[in-house]
Amino acid sequence: MKLLLSFGILFLALSFCGLGERISKQISDSSEETTGPDTGNPDVSEAQPGKGDEVEVPKLTAKQEDIIANGKELVWDEQGLTWKLPKGWNKLSQSKKMLNYGSPANGFLIVSISSFAENFPVDISLKAFYDSHIRRAKDGEIEDVRYLEIDGVKGVEFIESMPEDKSDARRHQWIAYRRYNGQVQMLNVIVSTKGSNFESRRDDFKAVMYSMKIGK
Repeated sequence: MKLLLSFGILFLALSFCGLGERISKQISDSSEETTGPDTGNPDVSEAQPGKGDEVEVPKLTAKQEDIIANGKELVWDEQGLTWKLPKGWNKLSQSKKMLNYGSPANGFLIVSISSFAENFPVDISLKAFYDSHIRRAKDGEIEDVRYLEIDGVKGVEFIESMPEDKSDARRHQWIAYRRYNGQVQMLNVIVSTKGSNFESRRDDFKAVMYSMKIGK
């Protein structure tokens, strides 16, 4: 029963996406709400852990390293997570398991955390996320998808393609699992802005994402 409940929470968590320019309205809503396309629910029942799948690590450009070096540290004490944020990324909301920073002019960092039973099949679930986004890439919905390790934690990173309506949200996202404070947790980390602004913020987004330090 606990495992079934965990799967239910997983699928619910997947519905949480970037808020784009509508962030001010949606901050007051729950993390279950979404704008734009979903992230693609993985079929955990059929997925199997991959063999030989390459796990990459971030390779920062000089510009991205400079953004991190000059960024302001954001510390989420309750969850043991930190990032370096560029100037103008301000706090919008923060609770025990959800965090929102940013502004419409600069973009948004949106993080949600979901807890699961100790026997939750982490490897199978992560492979399911990867496979579902490979399918989305073939359909042209995803620009890039890969296994990416951030601060020693393996996850699935993907960047959405430009939406048809360039005023809609476009997301750079990383989903991973960790064991923290006696729990299995899913980390769902999104940096997002409207499609028309994404290219000008790509380096900021990578710097924010790859600056993350993860408590274990």
